[in-house]
Amino acid sequence: MNTLFARTLRKLREEKGLSQKQLGQQMFVNHSTVARWENASRLPDAAMICRLAKCLSVDVNELFQLAAQSEENPNVIIVDDNKVILSDCLAVMGEVMPNAEITGFIWPMEAIEYARNNRIALAVLDIELGTASGLDLCNTLLEINSSTNIVFLTAYADYSLDAWKTNASGFMLKPLTAENVREQLQKLRYPFLWEVKDK
Repeated sequence: MNTLFARTLRKLREEKGLSQKQLGQQMFVNHSTVARWENASRLPDAAMICRLAKCLSVDVNELFQLAAQSEENPNVIIVDDNKVILSDCLAVMGEVMPNAEITGFIWPMEAIEYARNNRIALAVLDIELGTASGLDLCNTLLEINSSTNIVFLTAYADYSLDAWKTNASGFMLKPLTAENVREQLQKLRYPFLWEVKDK
């Protein structure tokens, strides 16, 4: 089962304001077929994925990537130039997402290099990274993989307006808390399977 594809399909359909029946009509399939795709009991074939991309106005390559990708251990990165804060963030993320591969970076260039060699499901980025900008890092990571979920983390609420000008999924204020992480994971632009640890 590809729960990642199923959850993303449902989110994209709902964002378009379509019911399963309406999407089925546009796709020329029964609404029960759409339901099976969204409950992960079936995966659409290549022709249906192309139709889905057109109906939902999304990049067909993104849907193909989602259909093919493994979701057992999502890659998560955290980038913050403060070592103490980075260490605290790693602990919080590890508590909430025990099945994820979580890696921290102080230097943006190291994070970029890592992203070029690993598919990143979620990137948590500080906005002020010394002389570098988390906003610029966001754009670079999305150029590498447009399906990466970006969540900004900063001590300054004023930055939220700049953050929302990017294709980020969310925004959190420091200090990072497990509650805030759980909330953001429910709002990701590209949902992925994650095993949550209860409070």
